Amino acid sequence: MASSLTQDELRAHIAGARKIVVKIGTSSLVDASFAVSPAKIDAIVDALEVRMAAGSDVIVVSSGAIAAGMAPLGLTARPNDLATKQAAAAVGQMHLAQAWGASFARYGRTIGQVLLTQADAGRRDRARNAQRTIDRLRQMGAVPIVNENDTVATSEMRFGDNDRLSAIVSTLIAADALYLLSDVDGLYDRNPDSPGAHLITEVRSGHDLARVAAGDGGALGTGGMAAKVSAARLAARGGVPVLLTSAAVIGGALADAQVGTVFHTRPESRLSAWKFWALYAADAEGVLRLDAGAVEAVTRGGTSLLAVGITEAEGDFHRGDIVEILGPGGEAIGRGEVAYDAGELQFMLGKQTSELELSQRRPVIHADYLSNYASRL
Repeated sequence: MASSLTQDELRAHIAGARKIVVKIGTSSLVDASFAVSPAKIDAIVDALEVRMAAGSDVIVVSSGAIAAGMAPLGLTARPNDLATKQAAAAVGQMHLAQAWGASFARYGRTIGQVLLTQADAGRRDRARNAQRTIDRLRQMGAVPIVNENDTVATSEMRFGDNDRLSAIVSTLIAADALYLLSDVDGLYDRNPDSPGAHLITEVRSGHDLARVAAGDGGALGTGGMAAKVSAARLAARGGVPVLLTSAAVIGGALADAQVGTVFHTRPESRLSAWKFWALYAADAEGVLRLDAGAVEAVTRGGTSLLAVGITEAEGDFHRGDIVEILGPGGEAIGRGEVAYDAGELQFMLGKQTSELELSQRRPVIHADYLSNYASRL
C-alpha cells in the first residue's frame, strides 16, 4: 500500500481486499442480559457471507467469551478475579462457538475455533503453527473464529484485549485489511455524545491524533477506543490498513467501506514480518541497557548494536533469544535477537571491538535483527 493513496482509494482497497480480518466487540455479540444473541450474530454472518460470496477470505476475531458465560453462571456483573473470569470464559466459549457455528451453518459453512494466548504469539515456532492452522482452515473452506484463550491466560500471558490480538493476527497471516467493529461508528476527537464531537475519517500518522481524547472499555468489554486506535496503528505499521467503525453498519463497511475511520499504512516505517513479531509479539528473555551514544546510533536505523554501547545486561538469555533494549533512563528503545549468551556477554560490556576475542567481534545484535520504536508516529 502506498502512502500517497487518497482516502477514497484506500477505502476502495479495503472494500476489495481479498483476505480480511474482522474483529467483533463484545457488545455486538451479546444482549442486555449478557447472553449470546443469535440475532446479532446472524446479522453479522449475513454480511460476512455477502463478502465471502464476492470472493474474500474472512477470519473472524470474536470477543465475548467472558460476557457470554455470565448469564449461564448467574453472574450479573463482569467478574474481577482471574479464576471467575476463566470460569466464565470456559462456559462462554462453548456458547459463542455454538452460536457462530449455527449461524454459519445456514450457509453450509463450517467454522474452526482458534484460541490463542500471548505465549502462542510470543514464540516464533508457535506463531508459525497458529498461522498455518488459520491458513489451512481457510484453504479447506472453514471460517476461522479466533479469540484469546481466556480460560488459561494469566496477566503475563494476555494480549491485553482482542483489538491487539486482531492486529497481531492480521500481520501474522499477511491480511489485506483489518476491520475493527464495535458499538461506535468511528473515531471522534472526543466522546461522540459530547456536543460538537467531530468524526475523524482518516488517520495517516500520530499527528492526526494530537487532539483526540479516546476513552477506555465499557461495562462488558476490555478494549475502549484508546485500545482500538492503538491496535489500528499497530496493524498499519505491520502493513495492514484498517477500517474502524460500528458493527451496526457492517453491511456498508464490508460493501464499499464508506463509513467510519480508515488508518493508512506508512511504507517508510513499515516493519518486516520478523521485526514486527520481535517488537510487538515475541517474549523478551532479557534486557540490555544502552548508553546515550548507542541509543542514538540504533534509533537512526541500519546500525548494529555493539558491545561498547551496552552498560548492563539482565536476564538468563541465550543466543537467538529476543531481548528488550532500554536507554540510560529506562526508556524502551526497541528489541532484537541477541547473538551471545548472557554469561558470555557480561565479559564484553563496554568494550571496543578491538578489545574483544576474535570470536566476539560480531555485533551483539545485527541491524537486520534489531527493531526500534522510534518511528511509531
